[in-house]
Amino acid sequence: MVASVTNGIKVIVLAEYQPFYSVPLRNHYAFSYKIKIENNSDVTVQLVKRHWIIYDSIGVEYEVKGDGVAGIQPIIEPGSFHEYVSGCNFNSTIGKMHGIFFMEKVLDGKVLAIAIPEFLMIVPYLLN
Repeated sequence: MVASVTNGIKVIVLAEYQPFYSVPLRNHYAFSYKIKIENNSDVTVQLVKRHWIIYDSIGVEYEVKGDGVAGIQPIIEPGSFHEYVSGCNFNSTIGKMHGIFFMEKVLDGKVLAIAIPEFLMIVPYLLN
């Protein structure tokens, strides 16, 4: 698990290998990741966009940009949080991701860039 805090918004990430959805003989490795976004600031924010940078250990890098997360643009009140689960597939046993959530302050429309900490996705048998 990794975490970062930007402007009072804490982003916590927990990644997990998904062996049921992986096919190592075909170089297909599936991972899920759970994101928890805690609003520890004193303003209400809405997550409007995301920007991911994704790498695998064979040198492939790509970006994912889009509106919201998991099909929604959640509004997060002070003292509350939003959680969601998503996934990523790799052609290698190791990958990593990091990015930015763009959050809009509901009160004045100001956009905040909230860091998503870099996290690794590693097939567990490599750690033995």
